[in-house]
Amino acid sequence: MANGDIKPWPFIIVGLCLSYDLACSRSAPDMSTAEVSSTARITDTTQRQNPRDAKREPKSAEAESVDPQVESEIERMEADKRVSLLADAVLALDATRTALNALDKGDKSTALAALERASGKIDLVVSRDPRLAFAPVEVSTMILDLYATPDTVKAAIKDAKDDLSSNQIQQARHLLNDLASEADTQVTEIPLATYPAAIKAVAPLIDGGKMDEAKGALEAALNTLVVVTYVVPLPQIRAQALLEQAEQLAAKRNRTQDDNQKLRSYINATRTQIQLAETLGYGSKDNYRPLYAQLDDLQKKTESGQPGKGLFAQLEQSLKNFKFSS
Repeated sequence: MANGDIKPWPFIIVGLCLSYDLACSRSAPDMSTAEVSSTARITDTTQRQNPRDAKREPKSAEAESVDPQVESEIERMEADKRVSLLADAVLALDATRTALNALDKGDKSTALAALERASGKIDLVVSRDPRLAFAPVEVSTMILDLYATPDTVKAAIKDAKDDLSSNQIQQARHLLNDLASEADTQVTEIPLATYPAAIKAVAPLIDGGKMDEAKGALEAALNTLVVVTYVVPLPQIRAQALLEQAEQLAAKRNRTQDDNQKLRSYINATRTQIQLAETLGYGSKDNYRPLYAQLDDLQKKTESGQPGKGLFAQLEQSLKNFKFSS
Protein backbone atom coordinates (compact mmCIF):
# COMPACT_ATOMS: atom_id res chain seq x y z
CA MET A 1 0.00 0.00 0.00
CA ALA A 2 1.44 3.28 -1.02
CA ASN A 3 1.61 6.09 1.43
CA GLY A 4 -1.10 8.57 0.50
CA ASP A 5 -4.44 10.16 1.21
CA ILE A 6 -7.18 8.33 2.98
CA LYS A 7 -9.59 6.70 0.60
CA PRO A 8 -13.28 7.46 1.15
CA TRP A 9 -15.10 4.67 2.93
CA PRO A 10 -18.62 3.96 4.11
CA PHE A 11 -19.25 4.39 7.81
CA ILE A 12 -22.07 2.37 9.29
CA ILE A 13 -23.23 3.55 12.68
CA VAL A 14 -25.64 1.25 14.43
CA GLY A 15 -25.51 2.04 18.11
CA LEU A 16 -24.73 4.24 21.07
CA CYS A 17 -20.98 4.34 21.70
CA LEU A 18 -17.75 6.11 22.97
CA SER A 19 -13.99 6.30 22.14
CA TYR A 20 -10.59 7.88 22.56
CA ASP A 21 -7.70 6.44 24.51
CA LEU A 22 -5.79 4.01 22.30
CA ALA A 23 -5.00 0.61 23.72
CA CYS A 24 -2.64 -1.39 21.54
CA SER A 25 -1.49 -4.94 21.16
CA ARG A 26 0.95 -6.62 18.79
CA SER A 27 0.15 -9.90 17.09
CA ALA A 28 1.28 -11.96 14.15
CA PRO A 29 -1.03 -11.37 11.18
CA ASP A 30 -2.55 -13.76 8.76
CA MET A 31 -1.86 -12.71 5.20
CA SER A 32 -5.41 -11.49 4.57
CA THR A 33 -5.04 -8.96 7.39
CA ALA A 34 -1.64 -7.80 6.18
CA GLU A 35 -3.01 -7.13 2.72
CA VAL A 36 -6.02 -5.04 3.69
CA SER A 37 -6.02 -1.61 2.07
CA SER A 38 -6.49 1.66 3.87
CA THR A 39 -10.20 1.49 3.19
CA ALA A 40 -11.80 0.67 6.52
CA ARG A 41 -13.57 -2.66 6.70
CA ILE A 42 -16.96 -2.22 8.28
CA THR A 43 -18.77 -4.88 10.24
CA ASP A 44 -22.45 -4.05 9.82
CA THR A 45 -24.17 -4.95 13.04
CA THR A 46 -27.39 -3.15 12.15
CA GLN A 47 -29.29 -6.41 12.15
CA ARG A 48 -27.71 -7.74 15.33
CA GLN A 49 -30.10 -8.33 18.16
CA ASN A 50 -30.01 -10.03 21.47
CA PRO A 51 -30.82 -13.64 20.49
CA ARG A 52 -33.23 -13.71 23.45
CA ASP A 53 -35.00 -10.52 22.33
CA ALA A 54 -36.12 -10.04 18.74
CA LYS A 55 -37.21 -6.44 19.30
CA ARG A 56 -34.99 -3.96 17.46
CA GLU A 57 -34.09 -0.81 19.36
CA PRO A 58 -34.42 2.50 17.53
CA LYS A 59 -31.42 4.77 17.24
CA SER A 60 -31.71 8.05 19.12
CA ALA A 61 -31.88 11.28 17.15
CA GLU A 62 -29.04 12.69 19.25
CA ALA A 63 -26.70 9.78 18.47
CA GLU A 64 -27.59 9.94 14.78
CA SER A 65 -26.95 13.67 14.63
CA VAL A 66 -23.25 13.23 15.50
CA ASP A 67 -22.54 10.48 12.95
CA PRO A 68 -20.47 12.84 10.75
CA GLN A 69 -18.25 13.83 13.69
CA VAL A 70 -17.71 10.19 14.60
CA GLU A 71 -16.69 9.33 11.05
CA SER A 72 -14.40 12.34 10.86
CA GLU A 73 -12.66 11.44 14.13
CA ILE A 74 -11.98 7.87 13.04
CA GLU A 75 -10.60 9.11 9.71
CA ARG A 76 -8.33 11.51 11.61
CA MET A 77 -7.02 8.73 13.84
CA GLU A 78 -6.25 6.54 10.84
CA ALA A 79 -4.54 9.47 9.11
CA ASP A 80 -2.36 10.01 12.17
CA LYS A 81 -1.21 6.40 11.98
CA ARG A 82 -0.56 6.63 8.25
CA VAL A 83 1.85 9.53 8.80
CA SER A 84 4.16 7.06 10.56
CA LEU A 85 4.45 4.77 7.52
CA LEU A 86 7.99 4.49 6.17
CA ALA A 87 8.03 4.92 2.39
CA ASP A 88 11.12 2.74 1.81
CA ALA A 89 9.67 -0.02 3.98
CA VAL A 90 6.40 0.13 2.03
CA LEU A 91 8.34 -0.23 -1.23
CA ALA A 92 10.33 -3.14 0.24
CA LEU A 93 7.13 -4.97 1.12
CA ASP A 94 5.63 -4.30 -2.31
CA ALA A 95 8.80 -5.61 -3.97
CA THR A 96 8.72 -8.75 -1.81
CA ARG A 97 5.20 -9.50 -2.96
CA THR A 98 6.19 -8.80 -6.56
CA ALA A 99 8.99 -11.33 -6.20
CA LEU A 100 6.61 -13.94 -4.82
CA ASN A 101 4.17 -13.40 -7.68
CA ALA A 102 7.04 -13.73 -10.17
CA LEU A 103 8.12 -17.02 -8.61
CA ASP A 104 4.56 -18.31 -8.96
CA LYS A 105 4.92 -17.67 -12.70
CA GLY A 106 8.42 -19.14 -12.88
CA ASP A 107 9.92 -15.74 -13.79
CA LYS A 108 13.35 -15.86 -12.15
CA SER A 109 14.71 -12.59 -13.54
CA THR A 110 11.72 -10.54 -12.36
CA ALA A 111 11.85 -12.22 -8.96
CA LEU A 112 15.56 -11.51 -8.51
CA ALA A 113 15.15 -7.88 -9.60
CA ALA A 114 12.30 -7.41 -7.15
CA LEU A 115 14.29 -9.01 -4.32
CA GLU A 116 17.18 -6.67 -5.07
CA ARG A 117 14.85 -3.69 -4.75
CA ALA A 118 13.35 -5.07 -1.54
CA SER A 119 16.75 -5.68 0.01
CA GLY A 120 18.02 -2.24 -0.95
CA LYS A 121 14.98 -0.43 0.41
CA ILE A 122 14.99 -2.31 3.71
CA ASP A 123 18.72 -1.67 4.10
CA LEU A 124 17.98 2.06 3.73
CA VAL A 125 15.42 1.85 6.54
CA VAL A 126 17.89 0.10 8.85
CA SER A 127 20.78 2.43 8.03
CA ARG A 128 18.72 5.54 8.75
CA ASP A 129 17.67 4.30 12.18
CA PRO A 130 19.62 1.26 13.42
CA ARG A 131 17.61 1.26 16.66
CA LEU A 132 14.28 0.86 14.88
CA ALA A 133 12.78 -2.57 15.63
CA PHE A 134 9.63 -2.45 13.51
CA ALA A 135 8.93 -0.52 10.31
CA PRO A 136 5.23 0.38 9.79
CA VAL A 137 4.03 -0.30 6.25
CA GLU A 138 0.23 -0.56 6.16
CA VAL A 139 -2.78 0.85 7.98
CA SER A 140 -6.36 -0.39 7.98
CA THR A 141 -9.38 0.23 10.18
CA MET A 142 -12.19 -2.14 11.13
CA ILE A 143 -15.35 -0.85 12.78
CA LEU A 144 -17.32 -3.01 15.21
CA ASP A 145 -20.31 -0.88 16.11
CA LEU A 146 -23.14 -2.06 18.31
CA TYR A 147 -26.35 -0.13 18.78
CA ALA A 148 -27.98 -1.11 22.04
CA THR A 149 -28.95 0.46 25.32
CA PRO A 150 -26.91 -0.29 28.44
CA ASP A 151 -29.89 -2.26 29.82
CA THR A 152 -29.96 -4.49 26.74
CA VAL A 153 -26.24 -5.16 27.07
CA LYS A 154 -26.67 -5.97 30.76
CA ALA A 155 -29.43 -8.43 29.87
CA ALA A 156 -27.22 -10.12 27.30
CA ILE A 157 -24.39 -10.40 29.83
CA LYS A 158 -26.77 -11.94 32.38
CA ASP A 159 -27.99 -14.45 29.78
CA ALA A 160 -24.41 -15.32 28.92
CA LYS A 161 -23.58 -15.90 32.58
CA ASP A 162 -26.63 -18.14 32.89
CA ASP A 163 -25.52 -20.09 29.84
CA LEU A 164 -22.01 -20.51 31.24
CA SER A 165 -23.36 -21.74 34.55
CA SER A 166 -25.36 -24.35 32.60
CA ASN A 167 -22.30 -25.28 30.54
CA GLN A 168 -23.93 -23.82 27.40
CA ILE A 169 -20.59 -22.48 26.22
CA GLN A 170 -21.47 -21.92 22.57
CA GLN A 171 -24.68 -20.06 23.36
CA ALA A 172 -22.76 -17.79 25.71
CA ARG A 173 -20.08 -17.25 23.10
CA HIS A 174 -22.61 -16.09 20.50
CA LEU A 175 -24.17 -13.69 22.99
CA LEU A 176 -20.85 -12.15 23.98
CA ASN A 177 -19.43 -12.03 20.47
CA ASP A 178 -21.41 -8.93 19.53
CA LEU A 179 -20.74 -7.01 22.74
CA ALA A 180 -18.16 -4.60 21.32
CA SER A 181 -18.33 -1.07 20.00
CA GLU A 182 -14.95 0.07 18.80
CA ALA A 183 -12.70 1.15 15.96
CA ASP A 184 -9.71 -1.17 15.54
CA THR A 185 -6.90 0.55 13.65
CA GLN A 186 -4.32 -2.03 12.58
CA VAL A 187 -0.77 -1.06 11.67
CA THR A 188 1.22 -3.76 9.86
CA GLU A 189 4.97 -3.66 10.57
CA ILE A 190 8.11 -5.32 9.24
CA PRO A 191 10.32 -6.85 11.97
CA LEU A 192 13.74 -5.44 11.15
CA ALA A 193 15.65 -7.93 13.28
CA THR A 194 14.78 -10.83 10.96
CA TYR A 195 13.20 -9.60 7.73
CA PRO A 196 16.30 -8.24 5.91
CA ALA A 197 18.28 -11.47 6.37
CA ALA A 198 15.30 -13.56 5.34
CA ILE A 199 14.94 -11.62 2.08
CA LYS A 200 18.63 -11.88 1.25
CA ALA A 201 18.60 -15.65 1.81
CA VAL A 202 16.09 -16.17 -1.01
CA ALA A 203 18.26 -15.09 -3.95
CA PRO A 204 20.75 -18.01 -3.63
CA LEU A 205 17.82 -20.42 -3.66
CA ILE A 206 16.56 -18.94 -6.92
CA ASP A 207 20.05 -19.02 -8.43
CA GLY A 208 20.26 -22.69 -7.46
CA GLY A 209 16.98 -23.48 -9.17
CA LYS A 210 15.22 -24.26 -5.89
CA MET A 211 12.05 -22.40 -6.79
CA ASP A 212 9.73 -24.14 -4.33
CA GLU A 213 12.15 -23.49 -1.48
CA ALA A 214 12.50 -19.85 -2.54
CA LYS A 215 8.72 -19.42 -2.57
CA GLY A 216 8.46 -21.05 0.84
CA ALA A 217 11.15 -18.79 2.24
CA LEU A 218 9.44 -15.66 0.92
CA GLU A 219 6.08 -16.75 2.30
CA ALA A 220 7.74 -17.42 5.65
CA ALA A 221 9.27 -13.94 5.61
CA LEU A 222 5.90 -12.33 4.86
CA ASN A 223 4.34 -14.33 7.66
CA THR A 224 6.70 -12.66 10.14
CA LEU A 225 4.94 -9.33 9.62
CA VAL A 226 3.25 -8.19 12.81
CA VAL A 227 0.06 -6.22 13.30
CA VAL A 228 -0.30 -3.66 16.08
CA THR A 229 -3.98 -3.08 16.85
CA TYR A 230 -5.10 0.20 18.40
CA VAL A 231 -8.50 -0.31 19.99
CA VAL A 232 -10.70 2.76 20.39
CA PRO A 233 -14.10 2.28 22.09
CA LEU A 234 -16.59 4.17 19.97
CA PRO A 235 -18.90 5.45 22.71
CA GLN A 236 -16.39 8.09 23.76
CA ILE A 237 -16.24 9.68 20.33
CA ARG A 238 -19.99 10.04 20.38
CA ALA A 239 -19.98 11.33 23.94
CA GLN A 240 -17.49 14.03 23.01
CA ALA A 241 -19.44 14.93 19.88
CA LEU A 242 -22.66 15.11 21.88
CA LEU A 243 -21.01 17.36 24.45
CA GLU A 244 -19.92 19.69 21.67
CA GLN A 245 -23.53 19.97 20.49
CA ALA A 246 -24.68 20.60 24.06
CA GLU A 247 -22.01 23.24 24.57
CA GLN A 248 -23.15 25.16 21.50
CA LEU A 249 -26.70 25.24 22.84
CA ALA A 250 -25.59 26.18 26.33
CA ALA A 251 -23.64 29.14 24.93
CA LYS A 252 -26.78 30.69 23.45
CA ARG A 253 -28.13 33.74 25.22
CA ASN A 254 -31.79 33.80 26.13
CA ARG A 255 -32.26 30.11 25.47
CA THR A 256 -35.81 29.12 24.58
CA GLN A 257 -37.68 26.24 26.20
CA ASP A 258 -36.99 24.20 23.09
CA ASP A 259 -33.26 24.97 23.37
CA ASN A 260 -33.27 23.82 26.98
CA GLN A 261 -35.03 20.60 26.05
CA LYS A 262 -32.49 19.88 23.32
CA LEU A 263 -29.65 20.69 25.70
CA ARG A 264 -31.05 18.25 28.25
CA SER A 265 -31.40 15.59 25.54
CA TYR A 266 -27.76 15.95 24.46
CA ILE A 267 -26.49 15.70 28.02
CA ASN A 268 -28.67 12.65 28.69
CA ALA A 269 -27.41 11.06 25.48
CA THR A 270 -23.84 11.73 26.63
CA ARG A 271 -24.59 9.93 29.88
CA THR A 272 -25.98 6.96 27.94
CA GLN A 273 -22.77 6.74 25.92
CA ILE A 274 -20.65 6.68 29.07
CA GLN A 275 -22.93 4.07 30.63
CA LEU A 276 -22.67 1.90 27.53
CA ALA A 277 -18.88 2.08 27.54
CA GLU A 278 -18.87 1.07 31.21
CA THR A 279 -21.31 -1.79 30.63
CA LEU A 280 -19.24 -3.11 27.74
CA GLY A 281 -16.24 -3.23 30.05
CA TYR A 282 -14.10 -0.50 28.53
CA GLY A 283 -12.08 0.57 31.53
CA SER A 284 -12.39 0.18 35.27
CA LYS A 285 -15.77 0.86 36.89
CA ASP A 286 -14.12 2.91 39.64
CA ASN A 287 -12.72 5.28 37.04
CA TYR A 288 -16.19 6.18 35.81
CA ARG A 289 -17.31 7.82 39.06
CA PRO A 290 -15.55 11.17 38.39
CA LEU A 291 -17.12 11.31 34.92
CA TYR A 292 -20.61 10.84 36.33
CA ALA A 293 -19.96 13.41 39.06
CA GLN A 294 -18.79 15.99 36.53
CA LEU A 295 -21.74 15.21 34.27
CA ASP A 296 -24.19 15.62 37.18
CA ASP A 297 -22.63 18.98 38.04
CA LEU A 298 -22.76 20.10 34.42
CA GLN A 299 -26.41 19.14 34.06
CA LYS A 300 -27.37 20.91 37.29
CA LYS A 301 -25.66 24.15 36.24
CA THR A 302 -27.05 24.19 32.71
CA GLU A 303 -30.59 23.51 33.93
CA SER A 304 -30.29 26.40 36.38
CA GLY A 305 -29.71 28.66 33.40
CA GLN A 306 -26.00 29.32 33.85
CA PRO A 307 -24.20 30.28 30.63
CA GLY A 308 -22.27 27.47 28.99
CA LYS A 309 -18.89 29.15 28.67
CA GLY A 310 -16.32 27.21 30.67
CA LEU A 311 -18.80 24.71 32.10
CA PHE A 312 -17.90 21.97 29.66
CA ALA A 313 -14.12 22.26 29.68
CA GLN A 314 -13.46 19.95 32.66
CA LEU A 315 -15.70 17.12 31.45
CA GLU A 316 -14.41 17.40 27.89
CA GLN A 317 -10.83 17.11 29.15
CA SER A 318 -11.74 14.20 31.41
CA LEU A 319 -13.29 12.33 28.49
CA LYS A 320 -10.24 13.00 26.36
CA ASN A 321 -7.85 11.70 29.02
CA PHE A 322 -9.99 8.83 30.27
CA LYS A 323 -8.36 5.40 30.00
CA PHE A 324 -11.03 3.42 28.19
CA SER A 325 -8.66 0.49 27.68
CA SER A 326 -9.24 -2.47 29.94
